[in-house]
Amino acid sequence: MAKSGGNRRSSTETKERLVAAAGEVLREEGRAGASARAIATRAGANSALVFYHFGGVDQLLLAALDHSSTERMRLYEELAGQARTLEELVEAATRIYRTDLERGYITEFSELVAAAVTQPELRPEIRTRAEPWVAFIERHWDRILGGSALGRLLPAREVANAAITYYLGVNLFSVLDEDHSRTEAVLDLAGGLAPRAKLLTLRLPGAGERRSGT
Repeated sequence: MAKSGGNRRSSTETKERLVAAAGEVLREEGRAGASARAIATRAGANSALVFYHFGGVDQLLLAALDHSSTERMRLYEELAGQARTLEELVEAATRIYRTDLERGYITEFSELVAAAVTQPELRPEIRTRAEPWVAFIERHWDRILGGSALGRLLPAREVANAAITYYLGVNLFSVLDEDHSRTEAVLDLAGGLAPRAKLLTLRLPGAGERRSGT
């Protein structure tokens, strides 16, 4: 029994190493460099274990994306949850973007989206994993701006879709914007507009009752 338990622990540890290595290789080498051999070498494992544990490289890369998404969601829910105004929400979004850029999460997600262009089977997998982030943006936008003039002008779902589109575009644009100055200029613009839109963020009389269904 002890040996069986030890084998399970060893198997779990190997899978965890492969997932961590897959994320690192994807962020640093891109999808083109994320071969079973490259990932296994970084994990200190046999490349056959990629197929044994995950069924293939793409499934392993999706597992790596799941792992980082879980960590990010936990961190960013706390960060976004502290925002109470549009200005604070823009500040939180800026911090999220910079953290994702610094840690390579933007590249991780974008590389798999790019792979889905020529691998249609990846598209539903990516859509499924993007939906919690669309819902995340939608939820916090609606929490702060729901019932306001700005919230009606810019519905939460459309804002969420626009944010995801921008997120993906930033990774492609970074090839030209190597010092990130132009991307930062867009964030500065949003930060500058937020306080000027304060009147539009006030909830309309009775909006709370209508939203609660009373």
